[in-house]
Amino acid sequence: MFELFIARRYLRAKRKQVVISVITAISVIGVAAGVAAMVIALAITNGFRDTLQRNLLGATAHVSILEKEPSTGIDHWEQIAPQLAKLPHVRSAAPALYEEGYLNGPVQGSGIVLKGIDVNPGAPVPDSLRGLKSGSLAGLQAAEGLPGIVIGVRLAENIGAVTGKQVTLLIPNGQLTPFGPRPSYVRLRVAGIFETGFYDVDMTRGYMSLTEAQKAFDVPDAINSIELMLDDIYRAPEVAAAADKIIGPKLAATTWGEQNRQLLGALNSERTVTVITIGLIQFVAALNILITLVMMVMEKHRDIAILMSMGAKAGQIRRVFVLEGALIGAVGTAFGLVVGYVLCYFAGHYQWVKLDAQVYSIPYVPFESRPLDGLWIAAAAMAVSLIATLYPARSATRIAPVESLRYE
Repeated sequence: MFELFIARRYLRAKRKQVVISVITAISVIGVAAGVAAMVIALAITNGFRDTLQRNLLGATAHVSILEKEPSTGIDHWEQIAPQLAKLPHVRSAAPALYEEGYLNGPVQGSGIVLKGIDVNPGAPVPDSLRGLKSGSLAGLQAAEGLPGIVIGVRLAENIGAVTGKQVTLLIPNGQLTPFGPRPSYVRLRVAGIFETGFYDVDMTRGYMSLTEAQKAFDVPDAINSIELMLDDIYRAPEVAAAADKIIGPKLAATTWGEQNRQLLGALNSERTVTVITIGLIQFVAALNILITLVMMVMEKHRDIAILMSMGAKAGQIRRVFVLEGALIGAVGTAFGLVVGYVLCYFAGHYQWVKLDAQVYSIPYVPFESRPLDGLWIAAAAMAVSLIATLYPARSATRIAPVESLRYE
């Protein structure tokens, strides 16, 4: 195919075409920079979303059955939970009790959200408790001694708690007296310490057995949540709709996406803004390709006239310059993909970019590059490169051979 042969010859550096060669190199670098930046930016966005979502789901139910108006708890939950467990895609339906308190350790105290869970044999274990840093869940089942509690690693560091040692739980309205509510104190033993990687959970969450939590907060046999775990988290809206038909008008089924709508919405918006912003780099690269080809047409007008006088058709001349733009785009895209994915791998594997966990909830920037993103980024880069060739290719076919060769 002689069009490709000529396109390659035109892109090779010659002594009298140094300026064109430099601009061509800049065009290749521009395309590569845009592709690499897009790969890295999407890898960061994907990493943040997937990591936060994974950490959130480790401490959050896929579907939660809650009271529409706070009261004394969910009535007849013993009959409702088995019905919910039989719904399609539901792996388990477990009762839970959420209460707030203040946990005092050897160093200082801190607020805590306590979750009472079923610790009987066969009961589902929350994902956040599957791999404890120290201790074991068996301590929550102890029948003798102090009740056990499992707390997050950040909370343990903050209050100075150690596995096996005592802490004190302060409940602001723990007891009702003729003079009104007064605080109550419950001594607990740290049975274990967990770490999810999500700062807010590791800093504020604690787990107790459901029975001991009900005793501590003086709410016998009461729960305020039924938590459903699914085999597919993206089936949550479907399962929530089915659960609404079972639970009655006083309760509501909420999904993990609804509970974290603001965070997930912000991440989706960030992805869109990132694509638009980084896409401007591709636009600049397209302008470089356009300038390169325009200068090439001006430089090669005599060659084009000779080709046309020898019988080359307008379509063939047009394809020469389209192929030049395609070559620039292909080389830049390939180089950008390699650079982008290599940087993402090393930056993610070795955690190059550290973060303040108190601000960003995770201690480092996660990079999660996806092959599918590379495909559409490459397609977009090639499309932009080809669009940039349309005007120069059309201009090349308007050259009149007689006029161009008259004074040669």
